Amino acid sequence: MEVLKIATAGSVDDGKSTLIGRLLYETKSLTSDKLEAIESSSKKKGYDYLDFSLATDGLVAEREQGITIDVAHIYFSTVKRSYIIADTPGHIEYTRNMVTGASTSQVSIILIDARKGIIEQTYRHFFINNLLRVRDVIVAVNKMDLVDFSEDKFNEIKAGIIKISKSSAYKDQHISFVPISALKGDNITEKSVNTPWYNGISLLDSLETLELNGEKENSPFRFPVQMVVRPKTESHHDYRGYAGKVYGGDIQIGDEVTILPTKTTSKVKDIQLFNEQFDSASPGDSVTISLEDDVNISRGDMIVKSNELPRIDKSVNATVCWMDNNNLKPASKYILQHGVNSVLARIKSVETESIAVLNDNQPVKQELYINDLGKVQIDLSKPIFVDDYAINKSNGSFILIDPVSNATAGVGFIG
Repeated sequence: MEVLKIATAGSVDDGKSTLIGRLLYETKSLTSDKLEAIESSSKKKGYDYLDFSLATDGLVAEREQGITIDVAHIYFSTVKRSYIIADTPGHIEYTRNMVTGASTSQVSIILIDARKGIIEQTYRHFFINNLLRVRDVIVAVNKMDLVDFSEDKFNEIKAGIIKISKSSAYKDQHISFVPISALKGDNITEKSVNTPWYNGISLLDSLETLELNGEKENSPFRFPVQMVVRPKTESHHDYRGYAGKVYGGDIQIGDEVTILPTKTTSKVKDIQLFNEQFDSASPGDSVTISLEDDVNISRGDMIVKSNELPRIDKSVNATVCWMDNNNLKPASKYILQHGVNSVLARIKSVETESIAVLNDNQPVKQELYINDLGKVQIDLSKPIFVDDYAINKSNGSFILIDPVSNATAGVGFIG
């Protein structure tokens, strides 16, 4: 069964947890004891409805404040598909958590409170989804029941998002809009009679019919070498293999490859997983590759197709999401972890990212505070083999590590 990975995004009180709880309820994915707990808690609070947000807010602080703080992964299934939802925080203080949750998602649901319309966090969430190249975005205009299911209000928000999307990488077919009431259930799993003017399908139907064929990665073949395999046995005394994980495109026996950084060339002789032999390997496969020629390869080197060479750079420009309490400033030093390679890095320049369209008067800072996004130029102690993030996500991303605390200080996206 196909698995669809979903990220939710929205400002505080836009109704993300309620929406997810409603989806779980409507698809009969809530256990009986969980449903009883929701019913009991809702009665104690004097509600005349079921508070579905209790289905996802797991931390004590979340339940007390009624907000999402951590990234929670929720699983449910329908007859057609299985789903993994990354319920990410909406508050600006937890931007780093949203980046983490959205980084592996195929579709993002951005919630907007129909009463408030597009606000700063909406721009931020859209910007992050565009940055992370999340393929599809569903804009769910929530709390339509509180604006009398106004078609004009819905169209106003839709027009605003379309305007934002013009300066993004998104095409019209990858952005859809659904007017919903997560609390009442309108347009969640079935079309609502309260929105006769809406010609689209329900939110669940949008998820069920989302085309996933485009998810197969078509980016260039990248194979960072994790380990050189040299069995100390009589029967394999001259065997030399290179173990790692395939990122990007396919590789087949007979393909001509180049080894970086030496730029030595050879051809693929064998592709193995344990004792099994394969003719090819695809993205995500962990395999051992042997070559026709006896070449010098070490851990951290990269095997690529000879006609798909990446850039070899000693300086990178990237958008960085900062996650550390210590600000990122020019001249500061970190360890840049790129795949299996660790190199010393010095920050050359920093400029905070203007969250496009929203606030052109936003002051530009020359340092990044925790949860800030910004353009950063980084000088490296030795070259690395990189692609733009838009071309190859795995080879176009990295993390910055504080050399003193050894903590992850930031995550970067090249290009």
